[in-house]
Amino acid sequence: MKRIYLIAGIMVAIAILLFVNSGKDMTTYGSFADANSSTKKIKIVGKLAKNKPMVYDPAKDPNHFSFFIKDNNGEEQKVVLLKAKPQDFEMSEQIVVTGRMKEGVFVATDLLMKCPSKYKDEEIAIKSKQNG
Repeated sequence: MKRIYLIAGIMVAIAILLFVNSGKDMTTYGSFADANSSTKKIKIVGKLAKNKPMVYDPAKDPNHFSFFIKDNNGEEQKVVLLKAKPQDFEMSEQIVVTGRMKEGVFVATDLLMKCPSKYKDEEIAIKSKQNG
């Protein structure tokens, strides 16, 4: 067998494996109401409820962080993240958690934060100079 056919066959097999694996993480966006009625993983977009407690004790369990978020429908829910508390978590403007509901608590395996831009003040100053 020629070497080129062997290399082409390996590349096709790798491409098929990558395609199959990418289809496994097809989580959809929803709300806490959707998470209550589903057994699949779901992504929820919300804002941190800063008036509710955040619990993180790395000495006890470094992979357990609990907090509350309010989804886009206004429903507030406790979230348990099975990872360490992210740096600058309190400053986030928006949070996306990926996980599923278990016993009335949203258990998240992933978290993305949208933090305020450090360039926002500079952008406002530049726009005001251009308009003035």
